Amino acid sequence: MQTTVHDFIWLASQSPRRQALLAQIGVTPQLLLPGDDEDAEALEVVQPGELPLAYVQRVTRAKLQAAVARHRRRGLPPAPILCADTTVALGRRILGKPADAQDVAVTLAALSGRTHRVLTSVAVAAAKGLAGRVRIEQATQVSRVRFAALSPALVQAYIASGEPFGKAGSYAIQGALAAHIAHIQGSHSGIMGLPLFETAHLLRRAGVRMALES
Repeated sequence: MQTTVHDFIWLASQSPRRQALLAQIGVTPQLLLPGDDEDAEALEVVQPGELPLAYVQRVTRAKLQAAVARHRRRGLPPAPILCADTTVALGRRILGKPADAQDVAVTLAALSGRTHRVLTSVAVAAAKGLAGRVRIEQATQVSRVRFAALSPALVQAYIASGEPFGKAGSYAIQGALAAHIAHIQGSHSGIMGLPLFETAHLLRRAGVRMALES
């Protein structure tokens, strides 16, 4: 257990949703983003035969390891480093970010009236001892989401809004399509991109003080 109390963390994500969720629990994030010399998207390539759970855990850990190396190269002040990744899965099929409008239409047609999983893995690196070593801990939250039937007209209107692009599974639960989500089992914040219960547990172990805690 860490004894040092940190007043901020490094966040290796540019997601405004993750920043807002951290602020919700009283955690101040400073961004630790990849430079132009890093190919961050290469870490997200699905390996042959890779299942959704293994994929999201591997990608999250790889992103965190890259962030730890980045932190060292830049000589930044010490603080826990947090990284997360969210994956949408229908059965064994990983539904990534859509390439174009047709990709959105195909994905949402597949999700229409069915239950799918949203897997978010979060990992935290914290200093361990005085030798410059780090301890990495990771947790993964799996939620289930069921859409009502989505008509082609509704899907086209959603595409026209521009909201599906850049989103795993071609939708955002905090957006307009939430009105057509019939049932959720799991973590709303996890579906947004950062499961707060699991995140708070990891951050406490890393010595981060949060809201409502002395």
